[in-house]
Amino acid sequence: MRFAACLIFASAVSLSVSGGAWSQTAALKATTSGAAAPQQAAAAPAPVPAPSTTPASPPAPLSKAACTNPDALGIGRVVEIDTTGGPGFGFEHFKQLDFLHDHEVVLTFDDGPWVTTPTVLKALADECTTGIFFSIGKHATYYPEILKQVLAAGHTIGSHTWSHATLTNKKLTDDQKKEEIEKGFSAVKWALGGVSPAPFFRFPALQHPPEMVTYLGTRNIAMFSCDLDSFDFKARNAQQVIDVTMKKLDKLGKGIILMHDFHKHTAEALPTLLRRLKAGGYKVVRMIPKAPVQTLPQYDEELLKDAKLPTVSERPVSSVVQTISE
Repeated sequence: MRFAACLIFASAVSLSVSGGAWSQTAALKATTSGAAAPQQAAAAPAPVPAPSTTPASPPAPLSKAACTNPDALGIGRVVEIDTTGGPGFGFEHFKQLDFLHDHEVVLTFDDGPWVTTPTVLKALADECTTGIFFSIGKHATYYPEILKQVLAAGHTIGSHTWSHATLTNKKLTDDQKKEEIEKGFSAVKWALGGVSPAPFFRFPALQHPPEMVTYLGTRNIAMFSCDLDSFDFKARNAQQVIDVTMKKLDKLGKGIILMHDFHKHTAEALPTLLRRLKAGGYKVVRMIPKAPVQTLPQYDEELLKDAKLPTVSERPVSSVVQTISE
C-alpha cells in the first residue's frame, strides 16, 4: 500500500570525488512521497550510563592501501555531500540527484546498532568496502560500543529517529515529530562519545511528512530514500535476501540499496551478496558529509535526563540473554 505526500522545496547539493576532478553542483526542486516499509517497533527503553567525557576519535578513511584482500569488492569512488537545504537521495522518492554511474551502488543499513551489526561489519571489512548506517537512537543507547565499532571501521553514520516512530502518524504533534528526529541524532552523538554523526536521515517506513521534509531542509540534513529495497525484513532466509536484491539491481543497473543490520538473514547474506556484486561488475560508492550534523543543546540535555539508571534494568531481552549453544 502506498501513501503519498507531496512537497516542492528548493535545495542544493555538491558532490566531489576523493582524489579526482569530477564534480557536480545542482540546484533542485524535489517532490517527495511516502512509501510503506518494514514495520518494526523500537525496543523497550534501556538504561543509559553516564556520558563519556572523552570523545571518540573520528573514523580513519577507508583506503585501498589498508585492504589485504586482493580480490575485494573495495570502494569505487568517494563522494562528499553538501547537505545545505536538505537534499534528497534515492529514486523511490527523490528524482533530481542522479549522481550514480552505471553499475554503482550505495550500501545502506537501517535499525542498528544491534547484536547482528558486528557480523555485518566483518563482511564489509572482509571485502574492504563500506556503507551508511542509519541508527535508531534508542538502539544506540543500548549498544554504544557496537556503534563505536561502526565509527572505528570508517563507515558513515546517520540517524533513523529516536524510536522508529512513523512520522506520518497524525497522533503525533509537530513538536513530537521534531523530537523524534533531533533526539535520534543526539542519542547517536552520545553513543559515539561526543562525535557528531553525518547529517544524513532516513524516515521510518520511508514515509515523508511534508512538514518534516521542510524542517530537515532548515536543519541542513540530507534525506535518504532508496533506489531498491532488499525486503530483507520479509526474507525467510539469507538466500532470499541475495536473490531479491540482485534481481532488482540487475534490472536497474545501479542504486542505493536498503538493508537492515538489525536482521539476522541480512548479516548472513552479506558475504555472498558482496561477492555477487563484485562478480557482476558493481562498484561501491562511499558517501560522506561535507560537515557533521549540529545537534541541538535542548535535545542533548533531554537525552541526558533519560540517562538516570532505573532500579531494575529495562534492557531488551536480546541484549541480556543470548543463546550460545543448543
